Amino acid sequence: MGKTKVLIGVVVVAALVGAATAGVIYWRGDRGESAAPPKPAGSEIGPGTGRYVALGDSYTSAPRTGAPVGDPPGCARSDNNYPHLVAAELRPASFADVSCGGATTQQLTEPQTTPNGTNPPQLDVVTRDTTLVTLGIGGNDVGLVGLARECLTTNRAVSLCRPRLTAGGRDLLAERIAETAPKIRDTLTQIHQRAPRAQVVVVGYPTALPDGTGCWPFLPIGPDDVAYLRSSLAKLNTMLATEAKANQAGYADTATPSKGKDMCAKAKVKWVEDVVPSSPAMELHPNAVGERGMADVVLRLVT
Repeated sequence: MGKTKVLIGVVVVAALVGAATAGVIYWRGDRGESAAPPKPAGSEIGPGTGRYVALGDSYTSAPRTGAPVGDPPGCARSDNNYPHLVAAELRPASFADVSCGGATTQQLTEPQTTPNGTNPPQLDVVTRDTTLVTLGIGGNDVGLVGLARECLTTNRAVSLCRPRLTAGGRDLLAERIAETAPKIRDTLTQIHQRAPRAQVVVVGYPTALPDGTGCWPFLPIGPDDVAYLRSSLAKLNTMLATEAKANQAGYADTATPSKGKDMCAKAKVKWVEDVVPSSPAMELHPNAVGERGMADVVLRLVT
């Protein structure tokens, strides 16, 4: 892999660094470390009954993992993303996937302009007859992609971002995560108001970066930055889990079952692709294996 390609690809890596959640865990995945939790409160959903609505960003829409579906095309939804896989198992009477790449919590209540069409406010599809809602959002609110742009380095021993982002005793990423928490809280409140009978599940972000210092030279980020970004993404997942528990929602921990299946893992094992995907997927996003894994976590929670 050429140096130029590596450096271009890593521009967005920090936005997608996953880590095991350090806080509330409702289900620890496929390791058998704890029993499956009780279902989130709400109506049953199953073959021919109920309505399932999926809200979220590109980790939910899963660009390039399968055939594109839905409108607008600019949201890059795939027909084998975890909402479609969950719907295929549950077979509800009605299903709506309105996830969209690049979405923030703002796009839950406001239209989102994409390169190819406008996505209406995502919450518009949550109606009183909805019996299951999955919500996978928050990473774009923190603005990690923009912050990652200055983390690139050609010197493996140098970490450019952590000193700047934590200067003066502050922690910029932690502050943005804290600022996102009330937005998630408000979103969950609105979902419950719109669909009082629905089971609601917040879906966390899977692990994208391994433990340790990464996998140089594929990820040309200094070791201190790798640790800082991994810790920051753990805080994001912890916040999502905490807000879920405090607001009558389940939490689907996708970070734990995807540990060891990150972008540095071998092809056919990894859940998240690296800067040059080895299987159909958007770089630094879940592939079809990852979406299947995420769907299994959700299904274990609601069935």
